[in-house]
Amino acid sequence: MVSEHASPLAALGGVDAGGQNVHVAALATALARRGHDVEVFTRRDDASAAQRVTMLPGVDVVHVDAGPPRALPKDDLLVWMPAFAAELVRRWSDPLLAPDVVHAHFWMSGVAALEAGRATGVPVAVTFHALGSVKRRHQGDDDSSPLVRVRLEAALAREADLVVATCTDEVAELVDLVLCDASAGADVASSDPFESLTDDLLAPLRVVPCGVDVEHFCPDGPRALPVPDAARGLRHRLVSVSRLVERKGVDTIVRALPVLEGTELVVVGGGEREDLGRDPEAVRLRALAGDLGVGERVHLVGRVDHADLPAVLRSADAVVATPWYEPFGLVPLEAMACGVPVVGSAVGGLLDTVTPGVTGELVPPRDPAALAAALAPLLADPTLAARYGRAARARVVERYGWDRVAAATEEAFAEVLARRDVAAGPLRHASSGRARR
Repeated sequence: MVSEHASPLAALGGVDAGGQNVHVAALATALARRGHDVEVFTRRDDASAAQRVTMLPGVDVVHVDAGPPRALPKDDLLVWMPAFAAELVRRWSDPLLAPDVVHAHFWMSGVAALEAGRATGVPVAVTFHALGSVKRRHQGDDDSSPLVRVRLEAALAREADLVVATCTDEVAELVDLVLCDASAGADVASSDPFESLTDDLLAPLRVVPCGVDVEHFCPDGPRALPVPDAARGLRHRLVSVSRLVERKGVDTIVRALPVLEGTELVVVGGGEREDLGRDPEAVRLRALAGDLGVGERVHLVGRVDHADLPAVLRSADAVVATPWYEPFGLVPLEAMACGVPVVGSAVGGLLDTVTPGVTGELVPPRDPAALAAALAPLLADPTLAARYGRAARARVVERYGWDRVAAATEEAFAEVLARRDVAAGPLRHASSGRARR
């Protein structure tokens, strides 16, 4: 795997540390449990970090020297991708070190991985995790991505050996992305545009969702927050778990609170609790809550350890996720696995994971009135909320456990190998007893 900015070893909650880190770590772990050797290549952002770290048996994290060995915003990393690719080429030019398949996570990882794959003959799969075209649509001038991002993503979607989309909404976005890019000169006219695109312009594509640890996130266990002063004796609790950036839409929940009497909101995310006074989004949310007269009912508690997160989720009457856009969204899955109903924005991966009227509700993004209207019946009827929670747990166990996600990913990789005809047997490194991914 190549995950240039999102190390599976990183602490979660920062601006650039979130769902992708969890996804890479969990998928690597699940593939290792299925018998594969996994190396995760990530950029060195700490001069003291070891060159190779064994995360668990079968999974090593390799720190690649590309740019200064310190934390940098991910939007500033493109200039260092040639150096990242050169290091991958150096390693993979040795047949004993080359992997069977490279799985790049995020577009910049794809840039480095595809360059290295071309030089060494290693097939490359790409998961985008987020698309620049979507980000630009929603953030406009606030989008800090490099200007070439959309064009490079379109090239990756055409030229990779496989694109692994995480939800059906992403498939439609990829189709639009590549069609728009091709419209400058390519003839894509057809009675069936999607068929023409997938045959001629878009790389082979599989939809494989993100997953959740259904043993760690489960209905059984403590339901108290690890923050003593968050509870105020109110009847109902909403929980939001999110990085503290405006596009995550936490302010939509705050704006819905005035009509949800007796309800508090616990916001998990960002840095350590004592540092939130210097976080611009935390300051904005607290000021908004004060202006709306709900300041005493909004509690920003900062980062919560992964081990404690299920207890936070179980403490909620409902978990709310209202981003402007969302490539997939792990928190809704984690809440559903804990048997808690989810009310979220009807965007991205939530369109796949949340079933309205069964496991939760979906509302338009940035619509506090619609959000309040969807939450009110759940808060007023514990029996309804419990029924949604049971259905949510069943849906996650059936579809989104990491064992199922890893198996589907493995099948997609096998298709790549079959198309490239790179192995006489199931895998080139079968003699070692484990497969290198």
